[in-house]
Amino acid sequence: MKKQFLFASLVLIKVALGTNHVQAQNSESVTAAVSINLADVISMDVGTAASEGSVNFNYANTADYNSAQNVTVPNSLVIISSKNFDVKVKSEGANFVSGSNAIPVDVLKVKAVSGGTLMGTMNEVTLSTADQVLVSNAALGYRQSLNIAYSISAEKASKVLLGKPKGTYVQKVIYTATAL
Repeated sequence: MKKQFLFASLVLIKVALGTNHVQAQNSESVTAAVSINLADVISMDVGTAASEGSVNFNYANTADYNSAQNVTVPNSLVIISSKNFDVKVKSEGANFVSGSNAIPVDVLKVKAVSGGTLMGTMNEVTLSTADQVLVSNAALGYRQSLNIAYSISAEKASKVLLGKPKGTYVQKVIYTATAL
């Protein structure tokens, strides 16, 4: 035991004395140029327009045709953009179609609503085949969500939908984000 204590003491003394004899060495420095190349980006998550890609309105009885119907889809679009941007909306065709039967797309109103993280001027538009600004001057950002409300007024339901042959009428709605 005494030998171990003596050995440990000698090691500690040698370390303590050895640290006083540090010699300076010459040094050199090297620089490197680091670059970060940025590109403008804008994208919308695929398939975020609605749950399973569809918004459904059901007209099953007379009360349905006599009242407005509204469907709000939270986080309808999720957008990433390195610049401020507009969100535009249009239909792919002029009519909702079921076989050979048609309903004009202007029965549907589309509205950007608060509640998501996307900031800009929110608008409501009557659906058509022409691009219309749903949100103007939206702020740049990462994974910004937009809530969208779809509506068919009681007047359109009773004057346009009532009397059409039963069936499921479908039309694609196209959203586009465009950098400013």
